[in-house]
Amino acid sequence: MLENNKERIFDLIIIGGSAAAMTAGIYASRRNLDYLLISKDFGGEVATSGEVENWPGIIHTTGIELAMNFRAHLESYNPDMRDGFWVESISKTNGIFQIKAKSGDQDINLKAKAVIVATGVHPRELGVAGEQALRGHGVSYCTVCDGPLFDGKKVVVVGGGNSALESGLMLADIASEVVVINKNSKFNGEQVLLDNLIKKQNVKIVYNAMTQSIQGDKKVSGITYSIDGISEEIETEGIFIHIGMIPNSALVGDLVKTNKFGEIEVDDHCQTSVEGLFSAGDVTNVPFKQIVIAAGQGCTALLSAVAYINRQN
Repeated sequence: MLENNKERIFDLIIIGGSAAAMTAGIYASRRNLDYLLISKDFGGEVATSGEVENWPGIIHTTGIELAMNFRAHLESYNPDMRDGFWVESISKTNGIFQIKAKSGDQDINLKAKAVIVATGVHPRELGVAGEQALRGHGVSYCTVCDGPLFDGKKVVVVGGGNSALESGLMLADIASEVVVINKNSKFNGEQVLLDNLIKKQNVKIVYNAMTQSIQGDKKVSGITYSIDGISEEIETEGIFIHIGMIPNSALVGDLVKTNKFGEIEVDDHCQTSVEGLFSAGDVTNVPFKQIVIAAGQGCTALLSAVAYINRQN
């Protein structure tokens, strides 16, 4: 048990459960490192992606299927990987990293020569009245997870990027009617997604609309938005919010340098401002948030960590 082996010092601890972390784990296994991979849950944002058609070598798959394949690949090496771990803090003393985590009610203290943080991101909230109270009662941030629950119903998507467009496309094949609310005058996602969405007969797009509040008693009944100061309410049973992501970087605290968005700053070797602590994937300041880029960064971070560990021995 980890809690009973407090003096053990791993070569490496990988924190995360999605593309970057899984790739790092695969390479760590192939290098025969004494490593541990811990995560709050496995799959991350990959598992919540809809249709995936830009993963090299696979013409079409889904986020859930791809995430399952990642895990199956890593598990083929029989690694030490644990989910249900919430990392509270990371520190470094005398060249060794100390990780404080929780697993249920159990406090876990871990040590490692090097660390890779690949914790990804979580959905940004609108911050409007009714959102928190109705979360899980019609308000969702994951169309893949909750979309099938709204078969034949009227739903609303809020957002203006790829995730909102993908949500609209998925819901168009499930719901009776889909209204996409975009606060801007145009979408900043891929044109092919917008073109496909516009072709859907049961989809309506509303531009320049600022969401004001969400209505409902125990479950969602409507959403209010305004255009040029004029408010309008739409009756709906489901609201899917896709307005961006926030990096899961709180666990590093002030230990490493982050940018104004809270993203962990890394160099081209995925090295952070603290020697021996590497970071990969969407939690970093990498300019494009793509599964294939996260996987590549996971590989880079691991190979950089190996080079660092070798210098310490």
